[in-house]
Amino acid sequence: MTTSTGPADAGVLVLAGTPIGDIADAPPRLSAELAAADVIAAEDTRRLRRLTQSLGVTTTARVVSYFEGNESARTPELVRALEDGSRVLLVTDAGMPSVSDPGYRLVAAAVERDLRVTAVPGPSAVLTALALSGLPVDRFCFEGFPPRKAGERRARLAETAAERRTLVWFEAPHRLAETLNAMAEVFGADRRAAVCRELTKTYEEVRRGPLKELAAWAADGVRGEITIVVEGAPETGPQELDPAELVRRVRAREEAGERRKEAIAAVAADAGLPKREVFDAVVSAKHAETNPPTNA
Repeated sequence: MTTSTGPADAGVLVLAGTPIGDIADAPPRLSAELAAADVIAAEDTRRLRRLTQSLGVTTTARVVSYFEGNESARTPELVRALEDGSRVLLVTDAGMPSVSDPGYRLVAAAVERDLRVTAVPGPSAVLTALALSGLPVDRFCFEGFPPRKAGERRARLAETAAERRTLVWFEAPHRLAETLNAMAEVFGADRRAAVCRELTKTYEEVRRGPLKELAAWAADGVRGEITIVVEGAPETGPQELDPAELVRRVRAREEAGERRKEAIAAVAADAGLPKREVFDAVVSAKHAETNPPTNA
């Protein structure tokens, strides 16, 4: 069992939330922690410099970079600093560390050694977008970034097609239209969603509507930081899932590298159907493709 306090002579790891846009949203404790830190691990040291200047904070901490490319290699160094009694502050470019940002490896390593980990709560694009979306907020799940490759993306979406909770995703602006089109195909063109762009910044924009309409809007190109919120699946009985949809989900998984047997089993489990029913749908579709009807 681990504790929240850690050894008395060890340091403390502080995960600090940073503004996702408006610098005025910085939590009051952030300035104090920046000034008190012995070591600051920053996703981008240049952004850290701008942050401290904007907040009017002077720090004497040793600053090191900590980003996706060096996260594995630098984690042991930061753990040693914690074991030596240092106060290590982790900041990412925006929002909360470890939420689709560097941080998880360091937290896991610190917890494994029973070192103290605490946080400075701050702005979150996930919760901000969810609150602004106008979609149900009582139950939700965060899915991070969809895979970049089309087949893998469709497979991931297919995994969540029957999810009843509201879904929150991040996406790069240049992939937004493609992702929204894929969501419309997998979730249904009329599934309600919201695209939140540049949250808390000067050009903040929230677009709400069916996925097909949002995909059409995004086709002309969209800029800025993007968060997508999608309504959960409606209550449906297994009998309402037509064979074409079952085949579509199986093929999406196959395109992502799953064997057909495993894909059929996964789709059946998600849909609450017997595997035989999904298998029959796949076989019928294949037969229809290889033996198209001929005109008399």
